Order: sequence, then C-alpha cells, then structure tokens
Amino acid sequence: MINTLSLKFGRAVASQPETIHTTPVTVFVGPNNSGKSKILAEIFQYCDSGRVNALNLIVAKILFAGLKFDAVEKRIERATMNPRPNEKLSPDEIIVQRRGSRQRIIRSELVKGLLYPNDHPEVFCPWYLASNTLMLDGENRINLVTEQSAGDLQQAPQSSFQVLFSDNTKRDKVRRIVYEAFGMYLVIDPTDLGKLRLRLSKHAPANESQERGIHEDAVRFHRNAMSIDQSSDGVKAFVGIITELIAGDPAILLMDEPEAFLHPALCFSLGKEISLATLDSEKQLFVSTHSPNFVMGCIQSGAPINIIRLTFRDNVATARLLASQDLLTLMRNPLFRSTRVLDGLFYEYVIITESDTDRAFYQEVNERLLRFKPLWGIPNCLFLNAQNKQTIRTLIKPLRELGIPAAGIVDIDMLKEGGRVWRDFLDGGYVPDIERGSLAVSRSAVERKLGLTGKDMKRDGGLGLLSQGDRESAMNLLQRLREYGLFVVRDGELESWLPELGAVGHGPTWLVDVFEKMGEDPEDTSYLRPGAGDVWLFLSEIKDWLSNPRRKGIPS
Repeated sequence: MINTLSLKFGRAVASQPETIHTTPVTVFVGPNNSGKSKILAEIFQYCDSGRVNALNLIVAKILFAGLKFDAVEKRIERATMNPRPNEKLSPDEIIVQRRGSRQRIIRSELVKGLLYPNDHPEVFCPWYLASNTLMLDGENRINLVTEQSAGDLQQAPQSSFQVLFSDNTKRDKVRRIVYEAFGMYLVIDPTDLGKLRLRLSKHAPANESQERGIHEDAVRFHRNAMSIDQSSDGVKAFVGIITELIAGDPAILLMDEPEAFLHPALCFSLGKEISLATLDSEKQLFVSTHSPNFVMGCIQSGAPINIIRLTFRDNVATARLLASQDLLTLMRNPLFRSTRVLDGLFYEYVIITESDTDRAFYQEVNERLLRFKPLWGIPNCLFLNAQNKQTIRTLIKPLRELGIPAAGIVDIDMLKEGGRVWRDFLDGGYVPDIERGSLAVSRSAVERKLGLTGKDMKRDGGLGLLSQGDRESAMNLLQRLREYGLFVVRDGELESWLPELGAVGHGPTWLVDVFEKMGEDPEDTSYLRPGAGDVWLFLSEIKDWLSNPRRKGIPS
C-alpha cells in the first residue's frame, strides 16, 4: 500500500533528502540511536491518522498506491463486518473493524479513499489502513501466541488463530516453517471449548480430525503435545511472528528488532521466511534490526528488499539506500564472512588493521581512551582485521560504498609498495585519480630517502630515520593519506608503540608481553592510562577523521 517514503535527510550533509520506492520488505539498519525504531513509529502514526506529525524527525511524506476498482470491492468485502441483530444501518453505511472495535463508516467515501488514497488520506488511513497496520515490539511478539477466542465458525475468521484453524493451506505452511526451525509440529488445539491454543507436538496429527476435533482421540493427542506457553521466549516470538504474518491479515506489518530472544540461526531463518511470505501476499513489511544474520536471511530469500542504513551523530542524520545485491556479493566472499564485515552495518565506525594482533592492540587502546580520555576515544567502533596490507583495500572499499566510515591502519612498509598494492591502497580510500599521481611521486621519494639510511624503515624507527627536512616531507605525505582515512604508523610498525614499556618479541608474542605490562586492573597503580602522545594521539587522529561529517573518501 505504501508506494514511496520520503525522508527529511539524505546520504550525507547537505545532500538531497532520500526518497525510497518501497518493496515488499524494507529493512532499517544502523548503529544504536540512529532512528530505526523511531522511523517505524512515525510510519505507524501516519498509517493510523493520515497526517504527518509536525514533530517528525525522519519521515517527511508518505505516498500510497491506489487500488483498481475490482481490488477495492474485494478489500471492502473482506473488511466489512456483519451487523448485529437489530443493528440498523443507512443504505451507504457499513461496519469495519478497527483494532478490535466496530466502526461505522460511509462506504462510498471509503471507495474514494481506496481508489485515491493520497487525495483522501484522512479517510483512507483511519477508516481502512489503521485496522490493517500492525506494530510488533518485544512484548507483544510473545503475546501473539496467547490463547484466543474460537469465535463463531459460521462467520468469517477474525483472528490469526481462527484463520489457522479454518485454513488448511496456511496452517500447513506455518507448521512447515516451525518444524524446520525447532523439529516440532505446531498444532492448534480447540479442546478448551470456546478457545484456541497453540501446542508443539513431537508427532504430526494423523489427520485433520485428530487436530481439529474434540473427541477422545483429539483430546488425547493434544494432551500429549506441549503447550507453547511452556516454551522459551525465542520460540514464542518466532512462532508468533510467523503466525501473524501468514495467518493474520495486516496490510502493513512493522517489526522492531524481531531478532530479540533468537539465536543467530533462527534470526537467519526468520529473515528468510518472513521475506518469502510477502511474495504471495499483498503485505508490506518494515523492519528495524541489529542482526546481520536476519539481514542475510532477508537477502537470500530472493524477495525484493530495500535495506536502508540510518545514522545520527552530533545532530547530523543520514539515510542511505543499500543495494541488497551488493550485500549478497559481500557475504559470498570467504574473507568477508570470516571477518564479520557485515557487522559494520550496525556500528557508526569501522577500523581495519593488517592482522588480528594489530586489531586486538588498537581495540584495547581505544577502550582505555573511552574510559579515561573519552574526547580521544572512538565510540561505537568495530575493529576488524584483514590478512595483510594487501587485503586492507578488500575490506575498506565495500564498507565505504555502503556509506560506513571505515579507516585503515598500516605499517610504514606500505611505502615500499609501488605498483598494484599502492594503487589498491589508494583505491580503497577513494583517493581521486588526479591526487594519485603526486602521491605516487611523494611515496617514491620518501622510500628512496629511507633506503639511503641503510636501515630497516619498519624495525629501526620509521620516519625518525630521516633528516628534519625529509621527515617534514614524509609527514606531509602521511597527512594527505590521513585526509582519506588511510593511516600509516609513522615510527614503523605496531611494535613501535609504547616503547617505555619495553615489550619484546613480534606479533602475538609482543602482544602478550605488552598487554601484561599495560596491566589488567584499572584500580591498580601500575595500570597504564592514556598519555599525551604516542598511540593515544594516533587513535585520536583517526577519531577526527571518522567523526567528521565532511570527511573525504566516502563515495556519495
């Protein structure tokens, strides 16, 4: 029903506001406090009232797709409730359901609203869409599996359980999904007369009568099945969502963090199944999530999907529509899967290092900055490692293409790398082509000067080996790289940091030694706290680039 969703901001500072042409599934991702739950609330409010709230922070406008006349008649027929005995209606008056209550409306006005919803949102939304829009959050997801009234079987089903009870096809579909998830058969139990309950059985019902009847065989069958009330919150949430999506009748379903209570494999399954369920229905699904597994389930379903990344920092909001095909390509790469690169969707910033040793050290340094020197620390930052300097570009570039600020840290021996490795490094940082020529000349000159010292630039002091004038030129080169989020360790390599600790060894051996000397207990007097320079200042420089909304190196 929703055709376009116009937001109040765009991909970057001063860019055009984003307008989203909706698909059956729209997934909102991003860091904490980026507006994912807020946008669902604003969509829900408009679907309820037909008016954009002046206090909205995200949604600027919603436009609906009108229905053809034949579809309008079917929708009205499905929404219309029978009058009660002795209830009198005028010739153009009908009764529709609005969240459990009965509402009298003018049929001809509703027809106009369904045909031309953008001309009559004050009719279309409160008279029709409000009762066909459902918001699911953590608490009411679990309550979806609570027993329901069996209703009047002579009337059309009014609840998801009544639909499950009467519709064999939908019941079988829900049962198949639940069995694949938990190895148990979902059955609907009518044996508490006047009520319908869900149970999980180790055995499928022998026939329809055994499940839907109230004779002794049916009573025995349901007695041996487990009430869903006895299952975990994860099972309840999963079953409740699937049941409501397939057997319920909302035109628009909004779900906030559906992964709550679910382990990763179930998150993936839920994302896949709810996306597939939209393919043969007229439902639209809007979801906010923190789960990369849920996102991948949605993508791998093959259903048309929008993935929108929201951010909000220092009163600057952004929204970027991500191509689901690009994300699928990312996750087919073994390196990306092994390094949790998709987790970057849910962080504000990402830092990529050459190795796991580098990652662990810089992450610990940042943790201490956040605790003792927060103005220098990088909040909500994910640290990932490539396999070497050659693969840093492989991780940085796709993250930046998704609009995620991703910085790279390399040792100074990157300056030895001419040719393809150097070009890939600049390419990952989105350094403009015109800039690359002069950077290549500077790199070559600095490498030559370092070579003339006769010492190892990486192990023997980095830029400290150069004379004052040459060192200034080399620092200028590193500064130009920093402008694009590419950071070089100026004193050589990882092991050059914190020399006052006297840590020895290389790689993991050095890491174990330096961590031991940095201390473990923040209350201990020997615990190393941030200082004024060295690696502490280096991380603060990275923070300056990451937190700058006008940073270079992020494609528009």
